[in-house]
Amino acid sequence: MTVRCWLCAAAAMVAATVASGGDWPQWGGAARRNLASAELGLPTVFHPGKRRRDHLGLDPATTKNVRWVARLGGENYSSPVVANGRVYVGTNDEEIDDPRFETTEGGVLLCFDEPTGGLVWRLVVPKLEIDRSKVSEDFDAMKLGICSTATVEGDRVYLVTNRCEAICLDADGMADGNDGPFTDESSFMVPSTVRPIALGPTDADIVWRFDMLRNLPVFPHDATNCSILLAGDCAYVGTGNGVYDGTMVLPTAASLVALDKHTGRLLARDDGAISAGTFHGQWSSPTLASAGGRELVVYGGGDGVCYGFELAARGGGGAEALRAAWKCDCNPPGYRQRGGEPIDYWALVRGGPRTLDGDGMLVSPSEIIGSPVFHDGLVYVTIGQDPLHGSGRGAITCLRPDGSGDVSHTGVVWRYLGIGRSLSTVAVADGLVYAVEHEGKVHCLDARTGELVWAYDTREEIWSSTLVADGKVFVGTRRGLTVLRAGRDREHLADVRLGSAVWSVPTAANGTLFVASQKHLFAVEDRGETP
Repeated sequence: MTVRCWLCAAAAMVAATVASGGDWPQWGGAARRNLASAELGLPTVFHPGKRRRDHLGLDPATTKNVRWVARLGGENYSSPVVANGRVYVGTNDEEIDDPRFETTEGGVLLCFDEPTGGLVWRLVVPKLEIDRSKVSEDFDAMKLGICSTATVEGDRVYLVTNRCEAICLDADGMADGNDGPFTDESSFMVPSTVRPIALGPTDADIVWRFDMLRNLPVFPHDATNCSILLAGDCAYVGTGNGVYDGTMVLPTAASLVALDKHTGRLLARDDGAISAGTFHGQWSSPTLASAGGRELVVYGGGDGVCYGFELAARGGGGAEALRAAWKCDCNPPGYRQRGGEPIDYWALVRGGPRTLDGDGMLVSPSEIIGSPVFHDGLVYVTIGQDPLHGSGRGAITCLRPDGSGDVSHTGVVWRYLGIGRSLSTVAVADGLVYAVEHEGKVHCLDARTGELVWAYDTREEIWSSTLVADGKVFVGTRRGLTVLRAGRDREHLADVRLGSAVWSVPTAANGTLFVASQKHLFAVEDRGETP
């Protein structure tokens, strides 16, 4: 039996012992991006373990309800995905335990064995080496590492790196050789000033690479974090094109592109209108929706508008234009204008005149940061801003994806204005929508009417999103993980302190809850242990 087959068999044996919803191979589990899982039997609480006296991490012997714990770097914004007996998660390069690599403030994608947490392989992506006059001084300089959540399909892993590259990887890594056509991993994984490394079985195998920074080109703000969407033979990628110091450097650059998922060839791109209207950054991931007998790629723009694009064609010799079937402004009336005049987004950021509503909340236009979610024929979208811009009024828009043209009025089913600015993607389950705002509140709404069912204040900053699984709502906060009861009756179940923030979204797969703090990845299961 090959190593790959053994891993798959082991994962199947683990799954057979619990009520399982199966693998979770991409952001949201599937292309619809809904953060709701069918997993059962997940523990409400766990103990991460005590720190070892040698300061080399946590002591596994002191954990409770934890099957394994793995060390990450010093930052984590990538959510774990689980497929074919493997767990993939992005981090930065602060804790590479391999003398061949040096810390460059770059990124790492780690591939772990799902049953044991052992390292299978890693992809190292050094810090961007480029003339700083051509790119934001903040981009790839914040030690964020790989923020993208991987997408796994069969034996291929798709990812956006900390250097604004869309890449495709062999899920087996170098263990079965360097398959190509990309064969320069020995140079790719070290800075240009360092000699190429000797490759081994625990190194990543890159199939193809598309450098968006140079080949499009684009100008990302802060970080590129898109989770790649696969539909047919196409890979849809958000480029991260954004604003620097209040100015859109490349106002006609692509915001969304379609690549051939087999070769990485550019197939199509949007017309640049999204970039022209972008406020700050673009950090949303595309979603697949169906309406009127057609499939659409739904994308939340940095201009605060949600777009429904027709699928790209694979043929042709050059890049075609992605055609927008419809668009919906997710900023409610009054968010973009004051007294008939447009509100200057960057003037507010720099401390200009502010408009407060009756609750004392700042009202201003926002972008879409979380991914749109498609569920039961409807699309759900939040709006928000960079946390450094402070608090303000947000919104959740529920819309029908079957229209054409500008559906900002005709396509809106309901809109909820009782939420603050949000960085997050919603979860929809059993007729309820769960959403969070950056300031710490969890909101539960009726999915069909948008009416508030309940709200719970964690009193903690939230960059994560809600995961609904096993009748519970899991949400990461600045101090760890908060667990609430799912359903119409509000109930707080637990707070799990992990020693650092949980900025990524937990994942439930094969009877296990995977939680990534800033420094560790925990595989949590009900082991009958009392924390």
